[in-house]
Amino acid sequence: MDYSAFKHMKIERQGRILTITLNRPPMNPIHYELHNELARLWYQVQLDHESDVVIFTGAGNVFSAGGDIPMMQKRIDDPELFNRKNLEMKQMIFGLLELEKPVIARINGDCIGLGATLALLCDISIAVDDARFCDPHVKMGYVAGDGGAIIWPQLIGYARAKQYLLTGDVLDAREAERIGLINHAVPRDQLDAKVNTLAERLANGPTKAIKWTKASINIPLRQLAHSMLDASLAYEAMTNIGADHQEAVKAFQEKRKPRFTGR
Repeated sequence: MDYSAFKHMKIERQGRILTITLNRPPMNPIHYELHNELARLWYQVQLDHESDVVIFTGAGNVFSAGGDIPMMQKRIDDPELFNRKNLEMKQMIFGLLELEKPVIARINGDCIGLGATLALLCDISIAVDDARFCDPHVKMGYVAGDGGAIIWPQLIGYARAKQYLLTGDVLDAREAERIGLINHAVPRDQLDAKVNTLAERLANGPTKAIKWTKASINIPLRQLAHSMLDASLAYEAMTNIGADHQEAVKAFQEKRKPRFTGR
């Protein structure tokens, strides 16, 4: 399988294990080009007959800081760009949920916004214990439409998910492990051993049984995504042209707190 077209990810293979690294350090934000690459990635991985297990991570000491602020401004200036964004989001989410191969999220640091959505949609999540998690869409005057509203409640229940999605509050990896948002929080010097041991165990296991068990488990998640994603992306598109979102983007650029008006 040729992954040379993916310019903003590093893709490496060791045996039957494929490691995909978001490669825009230090923060690994998901800008216009990386967004498009992620939309195409998972369907290509599904057709990669040389791999059975995927490790998904970020370069450096951050998994991903989520959305790219200049990209947000471009979408404000030209709302038609949101049509492409929404199509890519559906490809990204459904591609990951429909991928039969197990995906381990190796969360090497802060995991924010869309970065958190992608990590949490993986099958098993292992984070360094000083990583921070949040979905700050509302802090940017945005609806959490890119999948956060789908996966957070499934992992931690509606009460906790509403608390974090409606406030954009941050939680650390230890708390994320305690409430079931992730599988494991480990010291940084233990991360690779934990991830690699699990990846090798899966790669050396009955891979067809593992893949199709994952596919079976994901049936209700796929159904849920199909029932919610169009509406949540449409709501997000409505807030894209709202005054609060423009104020949040401007405030971020000016390094100040936004002054929201509810418009």
